[in-house]
Amino acid sequence: MLVHLWGPRKIISFLGCSVQLFIFLFLGTTECVLLTVMAFDRYVAVCQPLHYATIIHPRLCRQLAAVAWVMGLVQSAVQTPPTLRLPFCPHRQIDDFVCEVPSLIQLSCGDTTYNEIQLAVSSVIFLVMPLTLILISYGAVARAVLRINSAVAWRKALGTCSYHLIVVTLFYSLVIAVYLQPKNPYAQKRGKFFGLFYAVGTPLLNPLIYTLRNKEVKRALRRLLGKDRDSRKN
Repeated sequence: MLVHLWGPRKIISFLGCSVQLFIFLFLGTTECVLLTVMAFDRYVAVCQPLHYATIIHPRLCRQLAAVAWVMGLVQSAVQTPPTLRLPFCPHRQIDDFVCEVPSLIQLSCGDTTYNEIQLAVSSVIFLVMPLTLILISYGAVARAVLRINSAVAWRKALGTCSYHLIVVTLFYSLVIAVYLQPKNPYAQKRGKFFGLFYAVGTPLLNPLIYTLRNKEVKRALRRLLGKDRDSRKN
């Protein structure tokens, strides 16, 4: 995708489009499940801190990670073939930056009822349900935090959850804008922009957001900002 955005050649082979679609669905679905697993981890850390090591043990972590990757693989394997079997229009011009399900459905000149139903069902299962579970987890976290009178405990709870909340907000706002948009030209153009940011911006920002939890990175960032302020004063 980045090669096509950078260069003058905007053509992708059918095989390349198929691989891109499969990987896009695979990794996107896996991230949805992983964010839900991380919300459960935050819930246990804040609401059951004394039992955290007992509940979130290494074996459970491996099992949850495996479930996330398997669900992503199954979702991609189920949704990719019906999308690629659609009868595409002769011009075969994808009105998007990447081969994904909504843009390929729009490219079809045949009946897409089954594909639209499949997209709606998968969106509910892998977008709405995980987001609902995340909100339930953070609802319990919020209730637990509101019962805390210690400022130190408040800061610890905020430090535990804030970065994950930022990533969840960024990820789900973009994905919902792409996959749960109404069928009109304005929404499709807006979804195309959000889809580009979801495909490029989110993977670039996630490492930065999570790295800010590291104390050494925070100290280096403070030193950098302090030097910038000093140089401006001089």
